[in-house]
Amino acid sequence: MTAATAYTCLKEIRFHHCDPAGIVFYPQYFVLFHELIEDWFNDGLNISYSEMIAIHRKGIPTVRLECDFLAPSRLGDVLTMQLNVARLGESSLRVKLSASHLGKKRIAATQTVVLISLETMRPMPLPEDYIFRMTPFVSE
Repeated sequence: MTAATAYTCLKEIRFHHCDPAGIVFYPQYFVLFHELIEDWFNDGLNISYSEMIAIHRKGIPTVRLECDFLAPSRLGDVLTMQLNVARLGESSLRVKLSASHLGKKRIAATQTVVLISLETMRPMPLPEDYIFRMTPFVSE
């Protein structure tokens, strides 16, 4: 079995991410993680996130999210954001997300999202081409 590929991108911590103490205000990590998922769809899976929503009328709302805040991130830090798929379900996927700076992990999260129809707001099966594209990112 081959090792899973992690989707990785860099995100600079900007002023709008921070509280008055100059560290990331914790809800901003959730914004960064959502950007990571969008980037993964666009760049890692070659599935247009905007077309998925606007044209195909599919969405991936979060149904579960847990995280460990391990160390603060500061204005100007460049974080290495990483995503692996922990589980592919019939209509859901669980992803492992993390952010590190200079090799030190700042936050680790597990997030479950469900593919839904934006017309009915009901779950729908993951399309075969999504599963095919996501499989290389599945970690055991």
